[in-house]
Amino acid sequence: MIMKRKICITALEFPPDIGGVGESVQRIAHMLIDLGFDVHVAVFRAVFREQRAQAAAGEFQRPSCQTTQQDGVTVHRLQPAVRSTQAKEQDYFCDLYGLLQLLQRQYQFDALHAFFINEMGFLTTLLGQEGGIPVINSVRGADLHKHAFSPQQFGQITWTLENSAWTTFVSRDLMQRARALVPSIRAKSSAFWNAIAPLDFSNLPQPALAHKLQGTVIGSVGSFRDKKGLEYLLDACQSLKLSTPLTLLFVGDFVAKERDYWLQVIEDSGLADQIVITGKVSRQEALAYLPYMDIFAIPSLHDGCPNALLEAMLAAKAVVGTHVDAIGEILEDNVNGLVVSPADSAALAQSLKSLITQPQLRERLGLAARETVLQKMAPSVEQRQWQQVYEQVLGTAAPKTLSLV
Repeated sequence: MIMKRKICITALEFPPDIGGVGESVQRIAHMLIDLGFDVHVAVFRAVFREQRAQAAAGEFQRPSCQTTQQDGVTVHRLQPAVRSTQAKEQDYFCDLYGLLQLLQRQYQFDALHAFFINEMGFLTTLLGQEGGIPVINSVRGADLHKHAFSPQQFGQITWTLENSAWTTFVSRDLMQRARALVPSIRAKSSAFWNAIAPLDFSNLPQPALAHKLQGTVIGSVGSFRDKKGLEYLLDACQSLKLSTPLTLLFVGDFVAKERDYWLQVIEDSGLADQIVITGKVSRQEALAYLPYMDIFAIPSLHDGCPNALLEAMLAAKAVVGTHVDAIGEILEDNVNGLVVSPADSAALAQSLKSLITQPQLRERLGLAARETVLQKMAPSVEQRQWQQVYEQVLGTAAPKTLSLV
């Protein structure tokens, strides 16, 4: 009997946690199971607000690992100890690393795979280096677009890149930055997009705030923060509001640390009475809003390969996006969407106006967008890419340069 090779993926979230990284990890875990691997996922956070709040409340705990089975995936949820209000980040990370070591001793993984190059990648790669286990690191977006500018994290990020058996990226922009930081990874890295399975939008329930949507509905979906470029979308809509009735729909919520800023920006925009914000919702609820949108706007300054874009394209929505990361790679201007430069409010307004005034253009671009994801972002395409990566890392294939998107 041939034993299945064991893989441990480390990630900051996994369903039922809400978030794009968790959705991607779940999708990829099942692809690997279908390829014959025994897949484990170790889930832990790198921000310790919850632990600090527990300590302040006098609620202490020892390190713990809760293991469950989720549709064939063995999921380990790791929690560091809560011992003191004076605990520092290294105390928590040291506990998490110890828990990862225990998992490795118990299960003897053949390969490790981290999603997010900084904290997850560093801990996972250190474990691999100490134990002689190959490590794949997957860069998703903010880890190189933002965290690379942290003096505290820069050294860990570059060390992790240097010591990865293979590094994957969801856009060429991200891969180019990593290769600029660590040129030696050129021979052991590749870029390919997220996949998405076909979805049926016809049987979704009516979303709670559908009755508030009036005029042309311009929508966006996500966890809204600096990288999303919403200031420029607000500027563009402000210039359009006198010529056309519209609703700006934000499906999701603002990250807590930026909430006050965004509420002030909305107040200053003069559009507050035309904006609908759903707050944090499940993926199913977010999908239910897509059929109510006339235009999907994603004016990001940087954004990896956002699942929200692929879902909007699958819903045959006309998309306006920016020339950044996978958004600018997937969208072809006036073929399957409209593409503008980031931080260009005037160009964004012009593209939105074209779609508002030309319903036939919206329909053409939306149908082309759907065809793009069905052909180029099919799960079978991404699965072949992961199969090549794992064959390369585990030494079951001849050395070769993997194809890029």
